[in-house]
Amino acid sequence: MHVSTALRQRGDGVVGLDNFNGYYEKSLKRAREDLLKSKDVFIVEGDINDGVLLTKLFKLVKFTHVMHLAAQAGVRYAMKNPGSYVHSNIGGFVSLLEVCKLMNPQPAIVWASSSSVYGLNKKVPFSEIDRTDNPSSLYAATKKAGEAIAHTYNHIHGLSITGLRFFTVYGPWGRPDMAYFFFTRDMLKGKQISVFEGLNGFTVSRDFTYIDDIVKGCLGALDTATKSTGSGGVKKGPAQLRVYNLGNTSPVPVSKLVNILEKLLKVKANKVVSPMPANGDVLFTHANISLARRELGYKPTTDLQSGLKKFVAWYLDYYKPSGKKSSV
Repeated sequence: MHVSTALRQRGDGVVGLDNFNGYYEKSLKRAREDLLKSKDVFIVEGDINDGVLLTKLFKLVKFTHVMHLAAQAGVRYAMKNPGSYVHSNIGGFVSLLEVCKLMNPQPAIVWASSSSVYGLNKKVPFSEIDRTDNPSSLYAATKKAGEAIAHTYNHIHGLSITGLRFFTVYGPWGRPDMAYFFFTRDMLKGKQISVFEGLNGFTVSRDFTYIDDIVKGCLGALDTATKSTGSGGVKKGPAQLRVYNLGNTSPVPVSKLVNILEKLLKVKANKVVSPMPANGDVLFTHANISLARRELGYKPTTDLQSGLKKFVAWYLDYYKPSGKKSSV
């Protein structure tokens, strides 16, 4: 939603595709849709696995670029519904690439990989040249598979493809399954929240990256993407293949996240510290963004305190929880 809004604000034409599934509350997704429609973004309700629909769209509109952000997200849900990850993150990506390869001219593609591909790596900060063959979750494995698939379609069909490894994106209109979001919800309701820690009291830490910074990185990737070199699925010459970290370079313990939310919400968290469960989550993430800074002009500027303040202001205005003011 945020990327589409930014593209429209600078004058680009945007067509959005979403299947509005029930992974989390549809009302939030529909509210995003309404906001996009008010900004003249054309929304199509459909599935990226629907090759017939995709082919019709691509024949109707001569897309120059594809920003592929659709995915089944979340690490823990993969233990409940693994098939949804394979269907969306692998099958859906292949379905999209199959249509893109046949276009003439082919569009340049930028897509959402994930910092989760670094898996169980111990060396920090994570760099694009580090190994990514030890995923800790099925979600991470599907994103790693996506990077291998991108390489294949680039090599065989000449598609220009850029993968972006996002590091814990947060902000207004975000996903309710992420900690900062459901911590806010549960703290306002007086419910207990769990803060995980590893061995020796090591608190889980994340390289929280504010949505506005991520959007700038996405637009930078689109603007520096070179044209695909294939035609009708046949490669005519070498094509661009890139991958970048988009993080904030400042890992923050989840315990500090809770402390910031306590101050912003003016409530005391009813928190319990628990051992890290074996659900595929990793203890820490930390991005080396030197490559994205150099080649995309990517410069994150929002610290966690400032970003959470904006999120809380949005949350209180959108949900209007009982007894709470609608501004921060």
